[in-house]
Amino acid sequence: MAHAIRIHANGGPEVLQWETVEVGAPGPGEVRLRQSAVGLNYIDVYHRSGLYKLAAFPAVIGMEGAGTVEAVGPGVSELEVGDRVAYPAVLGAYADERLIAADRVVKLPGGIDDVTAASMMMQGMTARYLLRETYRVTRDTVLLWHAAAGGVGLIACQWAKALGATMIGTVGSEEKAQLAKAAGCTHVINYRTGDYVERVREITCGAGCDVVYDGVGKDTFPSSLDCLRPKGLWVSFGNASGPVPPFDLQILSAKGSLYATRPTIMAYTARREDLLANAHELFDMVGKGAIRIAASRTYPLRDAAQAHRALEARKTTGSIVLIP
Repeated sequence: MAHAIRIHANGGPEVLQWETVEVGAPGPGEVRLRQSAVGLNYIDVYHRSGLYKLAAFPAVIGMEGAGTVEAVGPGVSELEVGDRVAYPAVLGAYADERLIAADRVVKLPGGIDDVTAASMMMQGMTARYLLRETYRVTRDTVLLWHAAAGGVGLIACQWAKALGATMIGTVGSEEKAQLAKAAGCTHVINYRTGDYVERVREITCGAGCDVVYDGVGKDTFPSSLDCLRPKGLWVSFGNASGPVPPFDLQILSAKGSLYATRPTIMAYTARREDLLANAHELFDMVGKGAIRIAASRTYPLRDAAQAHRALEARKTTGSIVLIP
């Protein structure tokens, strides 16, 4: 029998229950995976708490995993039993076995192990689409990244450095500041000891940033807008401190004809070709050493509640992986 972490109602970490589940044979276009590593992401907290609505209960949450193909359904030609694969952005990851659409998984290169893959698919591909598509970062770009020592943030530090950009990162402790700096962040601001809006203005000589990447949400709005140059872009891609409240669009006009967007990895990888392009560029960056991925901590999957508590308390850095 297979096992999974399921929730029967929204709530705190205590609703995460380790249960026996049935996993059937793969249907048309599906494969059955035996998972060896599952990534933990803040979107899991949103699904668990109810901020992002689930279709029905009981539900298996989790959006990222890596493992081996155990069975192949009718019509699947790109994958075979025994292939090592990983995926981002497909609900149902908190399980030791699962069914998944074959066109949502990507074959892993030999040099990337399963734990590394589960540390990087969701977070690395998020960093990739944000830096390479949402705003096309170049060596001339000055960007601000909130939570620069988080899982996505540490990957973004390395990617921005590889692109030659000037990256300003905010963090909540001196330990996190050292991590972000070591990963390549050009300027690091501890928001607990200084005003990051003021420091951004000092660093940019009053010009402001081209783009602000904000995965924090409520606590960094609307102050993030004050860090932008005229016609700059505010990218809201997460709600770690809670959702951004509704706001009057006139604020964008008043603060310099600003742009705002709320992207998701699901939209940026909806087509198979986009999923593969994103994943393969990430694999290439990791393969040549431009980006180093390391799971900062692992937990047994059955202890997912403990991992959620650590993540929500902002006691973590880098990636967290759950081991089935």
